[in-house]
Amino acid sequence: MNRKQFLTAVAALPLTGAAVKLGSLHSFANTLDTTDKMPVLFLGHGSPMNAIEDNEFVQGFKNISKEIEKPRAILVISAHWETRGTYVTAMENPATIHDFGGFPQALFDVQYPAPGSPELAKLTKEIITSTDVHLDEKWGLDHGSWSVIKHLYPNADVPVIQMSIDYTQPASYHYALAKELAALRHKGVLIVGSGNMVHNLRMVSWSHIDTAGYAFDWAKQADEKMKKYINEGNHQALIDYDKQGAEFQLAIPTPEHYMPLLYSLALQEKNEELSIFNDQAVAGSLTMTSLKIG
Repeated sequence: MNRKQFLTAVAALPLTGAAVKLGSLHSFANTLDTTDKMPVLFLGHGSPMNAIEDNEFVQGFKNISKEIEKPRAILVISAHWETRGTYVTAMENPATIHDFGGFPQALFDVQYPAPGSPELAKLTKEIITSTDVHLDEKWGLDHGSWSVIKHLYPNADVPVIQMSIDYTQPASYHYALAKELAALRHKGVLIVGSGNMVHNLRMVSWSHIDTAGYAFDWAKQADEKMKKYINEGNHQALIDYDKQGAEFQLAIPTPEHYMPLLYSLALQEKNEELSIFNDQAVAGSLTMTSLKIG
């Protein structure tokens, strides 16, 4: 979508709610009118402890931010916000949500006070036409978002909004929905999927929690097959993950950590460069594999 098409689309939005709404969308669109196309990330976020540790994965997040022009805003699709229907956070100051238990107090003390962007939330709602997107004032930033974004932008000076995952919908729905976000890449918005490609907490090997790169055979096989499909651009096989055999079933016992990968891949344009980083297994049944597209 070029500048003229984008502004034409915004101008055609319904006038329900007063001209102020349309004016705010125009204003936000204009502020994001001159940037080059932003890349897209999929970040394997792993343990919440990555938020306060300085390990190889954290270094991977920091390094990748150096390769990206600082965005004007960030849209995160996190594994940790599942809803019936699709929502985007629309508050000015999203709370830092500590949606976990059993970790050190130092982790609960972390705050990531990045501003929100009601304007970007409204614009996201308007450019998605396949479903009704609801504006949310309650959620905030869960650890799937802030635990990784804080390493990319530690000053918390980039507005962040989240989009939820509708747990009632299949993978094909999420892939198609993600494609409707493509226009935001041309407006200075960094889109980030945050989850894990292989994520089976019930089968974690606690005896190997500190053994770098340890993976069960099925986890290795699933991870390698996923990367093969990613590198080949075979997105349909990844959408049909439930048809890829026993290794995929073990790697994806529930879909919430996998769906953010599909959101990121859906935004890959033809012949667009893709690189893989943080490509390592953890505790037998998890992978931190992350992607940069563009």
